[in-house]
Amino acid sequence: MTVRRDTVRDSPVNKQDLVAVVAETGELSKARASEVLDAVFDAITGALKNKEEVRLVGFGTFAISRRKAGKGRNPRTGEEIEIAATTTVRFKPGKGLKDEVA
Repeated sequence: MTVRRDTVRDSPVNKQDLVAVVAETGELSKARASEVLDAVFDAITGALKNKEEVRLVGFGTFAISRRKAGKGRNPRTGEEIEIAATTTVRFKPGKGLKDEVA
């Protein structure tokens, strides 16, 4: 199902848009659909906090990615700076999603 919107097409889909689609598709109230989406987001976040990979077959995989500390350069001054190690989330789209978008 596509997201129907009354706003400019170039604007990103937001949570309200997703809630509307889930409510319509699942025949739920918008409040209940919002609770369902929150539960899904919380489950994904919780798994990632526990350093678990979240694999949704056909959609994609969320995983934690660690980047080592290193050296960089300030583009304005040319000064060498230390870049701290960081942890972030990465998403790798699944075949089903790639095929749908292509």
